[in-house]
Amino acid sequence: MGTWQEHIDHVSAKGLLAKRLYVILTTPTGSLDALGEQLGAHLAYQKDLEARGVTFAAGPFADDAEAQWSGEGMIIVRAGSLAEARAIADADPMHSSGVRRYRIRPWLLNEGSYTLTVRYSENFRHVD
Repeated sequence: MGTWQEHIDHVSAKGLLAKRLYVILTTPTGSLDALGEQLGAHLAYQKDLEARGVTFAAGPFADDAEAQWSGEGMIIVRAGSLAEARAIADADPMHSSGVRRYRIRPWLLNEGSYTLTVRYSENFRHVD
C-alpha cells in the first residue's frame, strides 16, 4: 500500500466505503474583527455550495477548553480532484480576501453511520 490510490483500492476491496472527499482546514491570518467583515459573504458562499451538493460538512472549531472560537474552521467538500477542491477554497470570500488561509487534505471516508436527513443551514433534521 505505497500510493494513495493503492490504499483506496485496498480498503474498497475490503468492503469499506472509500468515499473520496477533501478537508479544507482554514485558519485566520489576523484579527477576528477582519473575519467578521467577511462572515456574511462566507456564509452565503457556504450555503450556495451546500445547495449545489458540494459541501459534505462545514463549521468552526472551538478551543481545547470549548470556551472560545479562534477563527479556525473546517470545510469538507465533494470534489473530483485536489485542483477542484483548491478552486472551491480559493473562491471562499474568507480566503480570496486574505483574512483566512487554508490547507487541503484529501480524505477517505471509510467508517461511520447516520440515519438522519440534515440540512445544516436550515436547521432541518428528519429521522427515517
